[in-house]
Amino acid sequence: MKGIVLAGGSGTRLHPVTRAVSKQLLPVYDKPMIYYPISVLMIAGIRDILIISTPVDLPAFRRLLGDGSEWGVRFSYAEQAEPNGLAEAFLIGADHVGDDTAALVLGDNIFHGQGFSTILQRAVAQVETEKGATLFGYPVGDPERYGVGEADADGRLISIEEKPAKPRSNRAITGLYLYDNDVVSLARCLTPSARGELEITDLNLAYMHRGDARLIDLGRGFAWLDTGTHESLIEAGQYISVLEHRQGVRIACLEELALREGWITPDQALRLGEAQGKSRYGEYVMDVARRAGASS
Repeated sequence: MKGIVLAGGSGTRLHPVTRAVSKQLLPVYDKPMIYYPISVLMIAGIRDILIISTPVDLPAFRRLLGDGSEWGVRFSYAEQAEPNGLAEAFLIGADHVGDDTAALVLGDNIFHGQGFSTILQRAVAQVETEKGATLFGYPVGDPERYGVGEADADGRLISIEEKPAKPRSNRAITGLYLYDNDVVSLARCLTPSARGELEITDLNLAYMHRGDARLIDLGRGFAWLDTGTHESLIEAGQYISVLEHRQGVRIACLEELALREGWITPDQALRLGEAQGKSRYGEYVMDVARRAGASS
């Protein structure tokens, strides 16, 4: 499966901050926001990742992430010149996807929960063997603000509504989507909505109408955070801070994830930590590497 992180847009709800820097490069406590969606793809076992952003912001992402080799992954980059909708990611990334399945994660979404890696890896395997699309739903108290999904007893998606006045469920559709290889051809058949965008909901409806869309419920014990406003950005940072301090672990630590997956060695992880050694993040990476058997 190939991964795509969509990190475009102008971040108008975060102006004036995002007039100077991409929203997805802002810090969420101790690391750049984009580390969190990248970690989701890495947890799912995905190593070939396309970063899509604006022409102005892409050089900054390249400086931050490089080619991904230090984490044992491969990053490539592509431009989305205008915010033409989430589904456009599959037109921009068609060559990247090639003949494979695809995962799209939005650059401002944060996921965290016990057993998330198992859920993701099973979902990836299901898409690769049974085809279709898999979406992830999260219970919210104000579903009328979101795209809302409803599933039958077997987890088959049976309805999607955008910001419904009377929601049929309280499951908001999150910014993480898994698709079979038909996603590229289906995206090419979409027509722009009234707001001039290729809507991800229309893409998901195409799978639903074929009976090929599933909805996995991320219920109790999970956190799904959208960092699109100043308030939600602060709340996300506070959430990460509390968990990391109380549990003594780092959420979305790419070096630790790569080490755990066997994509880098303990010695490589140690060197990555040493390069950031004056920060607590770097100290944590070095500690993880030494516990894993780094030789120095």
